[in-house]
Amino acid sequence: MLLLAVCFALLGAVSSATGTAFQRKAASTVPTGGGLRLLRRLARNPLWVVGITGVIVSAVCQALALVNGPMALVQPLFILELPFALLIAGPLLHRRLPRMGWWAVSAVVAGLALVLASAVPSGGGNQAAMVRWIPVLVACLAAMGTAVVLARAGKSSLFRAAVLAAAAAVGNALTAALLKSASDTLADDGLVAFFTIWQTYGFAATGAGALLLLENALQAGSLAASQPALTIGDATVSLLLGVLLFDETVRLGWWLVPELLGTALLLWGVLRLARVVPQVEQTPLAEPAAQAVPGDGPGS
Repeated sequence: MLLLAVCFALLGAVSSATGTAFQRKAASTVPTGGGLRLLRRLARNPLWVVGITGVIVSAVCQALALVNGPMALVQPLFILELPFALLIAGPLLHRRLPRMGWWAVSAVVAGLALVLASAVPSGGGNQAAMVRWIPVLVACLAAMGTAVVLARAGKSSLFRAAVLAAAAAVGNALTAALLKSASDTLADDGLVAFFTIWQTYGFAATGAGALLLLENALQAGSLAASQPALTIGDATVSLLLGVLLFDETVRLGWWLVPELLGTALLLWGVLRLARVVPQVEQTPLAEPAAQAVPGDGPGS
């Protein structure tokens, strides 16, 4: 079951990265302009259809992964979406990944592998009693609301981007927990039961809220400020929710040492990747990577 969960999570990360890359490619081929007119233009573009298909496949794979494995294992694996997106978007958009980008990708993969190999997330179920759901919902929604208030009061764009991204991370983790419960109901009791439980509408609402927060985070400041908070926050909150809601377990004690080392390596890789994204967008595939112009603007 754990192997199945890992396979579905990796497939979901690749699918989501592919969807992001193809949607970005499609958006670059249509005239500028927003609203329904832009959406109609994109819908006629085969590249955009491929991108949306990738997003849908990713959601299905995430649900299957969460049903077959613990949240503390599945959600951190979706961190790989960021390096996958860069690797796929490079050839697709005719851009070259600079040398530092390859080092950053290696750091993300190695750090994530070290964390998961040390923590060994395991156990747990797919359902939780309301006595557990209520405090989790209150805490997560309160954290997201507080972040929005702090972001409005903050003067620094970096601070606003980081705080809103952290709120999006909490929303993503809560969405995954609700999706895990709803998907288990669908697998065990069928479609009718799936549409009669509150978790189904809960993950739809929290997912939309998390997406809105992420869009605002990317608009507020650079990817270098938002991506680390989003990536590390999602994995951390998912681990906590897995333990609190579904009785999942991770190794502690001296295992915390390699887990912290892996987290530091992962964070370094994510920080570097967040700075590499603008370089990939500006550097043609035919040009040497050394000519890339460092940037700090929002990326994927």
